[in-house]
Amino acid sequence: MIEPKHALVLFSGGQDSTACLAWALSRYDRVETIGFDYGQRHRVELDQRTVILESIRASMPGWASKLGEDHLLDLGLLGQISDTALTRDTAIAMAESGLPTTFVPGRNLVFLIFAGALAYRRGLGVLVGGMCETDFSGYPDCRRSTLDAMEQALSLGMDLSFTLATPLMYLTKAQTWDLAFALGGQALVDLTIEHSHTCYTGDRTIRHDWGYGCGICPACELRATGWQQWQAQHPGQAVQGARVTP
Repeated sequence: MIEPKHALVLFSGGQDSTACLAWALSRYDRVETIGFDYGQRHRVELDQRTVILESIRASMPGWASKLGEDHLLDLGLLGQISDTALTRDTAIAMAESGLPTTFVPGRNLVFLIFAGALAYRRGLGVLVGGMCETDFSGYPDCRRSTLDAMEQALSLGMDLSFTLATPLMYLTKAQTWDLAFALGGQALVDLTIEHSHTCYTGDRTIRHDWGYGCGICPACELRATGWQQWQAQHPGQAVQGARVTP
């Protein structure tokens, strides 16, 4: 039996998935999380997942009561067939395809299939992902049209009505910071800065105002730029003149 008020969040341990987890906890009666170990170069994000979940349980009682089981799946095979800058120690650059070398073909599609299978078994009617086509690197599997097709395929293939929610789809990175503040105040912003991990190189030796990272990879640049834009308008007038609706 699928419960439409229970959700499964694709939780990597990054800024976006942390915001998505908070968004889900503010809306659904029960929220479980799923992460994937696919041999990613920035595997430290998997360690940060546990830190974030423990921090929420310890310091946010209203959400802690809703936070259910965490699941970590071994998808090493995906890393074995992916010759990318996220699965190999190679340079991050633009490929001849026009996409950055950090693009892992089929990654989100594979993630969603496994998440859907787990949600089926656990009775979770909503899948929540941090995919975004506003401030992103051009990945085709982050587009809403791709995710609409996956939502239909999962629902048809499992003969159940799944909802695939993407709360960040049309938000800039500055608005994602703003959403975190609207959902959990400064406590959630501080948690995101200190514990979430976005840097593609897996660097947690350098602490910036916006968190840890090398500061020069595309993920760090997007995160830093969003932080700077949000800080320029916060507190007071929020991003684009209006507080993001949580």
